[in-house]
Amino acid sequence: MFRQLAVALVFFAWAHPALAQGHAGHQGKEAAFGRQGDPKKATRTVSIDMSDAMRFTPAELVVKQGETVRFRVKNSGKVLHEMVLGTMQELKEHAETMKKNPDGAHHGHEPNMVHVAPGKTGTLVWQFTRAGEFNYGCLIPGHFEAGMIGRVRVAPSDTK
Repeated sequence: MFRQLAVALVFFAWAHPALAQGHAGHQGKEAAFGRQGDPKKATRTVSIDMSDAMRFTPAELVVKQGETVRFRVKNSGKVLHEMVLGTMQELKEHAETMKKNPDGAHHGHEPNMVHVAPGKTGTLVWQFTRAGEFNYGCLIPGHFEAGMIGRVRVAPSDTK
């Protein structure tokens, strides 16, 4: 009984802060789609709604290369949702991993994701350092497959 309580407390301590805000791990690490942004340098805030219809609103965004965006991510549904930024290939691979391990134990504390409990709002700050087309998705098993995917088009910065 004591062991079960200890495990539950450790899990709660790990999961609870992640339910309403982004993660802070791997700070400064560059990905194909950018890097964790400095909240003080965010040039705009984009509100995104996640619903139990398995959709993001808006489902498509355009940002400028180099721009730091603060995402205000609201879960208007009744089940847990998340927003994970990445390339489509990375999201597909991560979704497959989530299906194999639905308890989410492998789900790390990454700066490109935010888990949001029902009725709550979380924040993710990201700097888009490269031009191209990237995506965001909810990788909770079944959600991505149901179409809970969005697109970010990063326009090249004017360097004339």
